[in-house]
Amino acid sequence: MGKRAEISTANEAAGHELVVAFGRLQGAANRLEYILGRAIEEEFGITHLMYEVLLILGRAGEPGLPMGSIAQAQVLTTGGVTRLIDRMVAAGLVERTGDPADRRARLVRLTAKGEQTTVAASRVHLENIKRYFLEPLPADHRERFMADLRTLSHAAQEALPRLK
Repeated sequence: MGKRAEISTANEAAGHELVVAFGRLQGAANRLEYILGRAIEEEFGITHLMYEVLLILGRAGEPGLPMGSIAQAQVLTTGGVTRLIDRMVAAGLVERTGDPADRRARLVRLTAKGEQTTVAASRVHLENIKRYFLEPLPADHRERFMADLRTLSHAAQEALPRLK
């Protein structure tokens, strides 16, 4: 692991440029999630987390995904994803089906309502992303910023332990 940073006071810790930069990243992500998630919730009656699961299932297509894959993608426990999927089933957004490759396993997939909700919510979400996420950045920085985010996301995904 290398040498530990020379920090001897709480003030030094709070003012360290890397600590401040990461705090800004977290703060921006939290505020953006609130703004964008609230817009989806107000217009479509689903949480941002539900929307993210709809996108994951939309990417997966047929026949769907096992609950463990959804949990891993969203960094949820198996109990957490079960409760979330239960709420989404009750809302008519997803359904559980048998796995054609394994009769004992269950998969989750979008319903027609889930597909329609994903498309409609994504149209609103995309406009809000442009407004709150891209427009504040200089136009000539946006492409590089998106590439850097992809790099960070992949690195964090690889560092994550497998959830149980």
